[in-house]
Amino acid sequence: MTFATLLADERQSQPVTDWAARIGWIVGLLLFIALVYWLMREGWKWRGQLQSGIPDLPPIPEETGPERLVLTGRYHGTTAAGQWLDRIVAHGLGVRSRVELTLTEGGLAVVRPGATDFFVPAARLRGARLDKAIAGKVLTEGGLLVVTWEHGGAEYDSGFRSDRAVEHGAWVAALERLIQGAVPTSEPLPKTTEGPR
Repeated sequence: MTFATLLADERQSQPVTDWAARIGWIVGLLLFIALVYWLMREGWKWRGQLQSGIPDLPPIPEETGPERLVLTGRYHGTTAAGQWLDRIVAHGLGVRSRVELTLTEGGLAVVRPGATDFFVPAARLRGARLDKAIAGKVLTEGGLLVVTWEHGGAEYDSGFRSDRAVEHGAWVAALERLIQGAVPTSEPLPKTTEGPR
């Protein structure tokens, strides 16, 4: 047997791609993704039905009193108070969005482009704290401003993150002072200054 014959015997053709099997795997993967998405959507709708007893959110009144603090950032969601995984989806509270918070003598105005705006009267504010997590979002310690408020006989926690996280401490102090009624109406709360991002 010659050397050329040995080389010819060792040559093997590349395996032919099995397109039918490959297409089948791709279709199966797409169907699985669609199923997961459908289940998530149905779960969201089911949760919304369970929470249908939550009253409509109070709209922002024309007059809310003198402006105390303003924050721009992101709204990350609302949960039942003290239950950071129990997401509230009724009335658009489960929709993440940009947000502008305005604290006034009258309460807290929450303006969300593309989602429902609402107002929490000062008498319904229950507390504020720095935290790191709320349903579906985990940040570094103190990276989240959580405001506790009462609506329809239940208490909720709403999570916000300022574009300038240095503002969070001033917001907690201002909200607590407003809740406790420690600030005379003639004495405005200090405005936050823009700090490093």
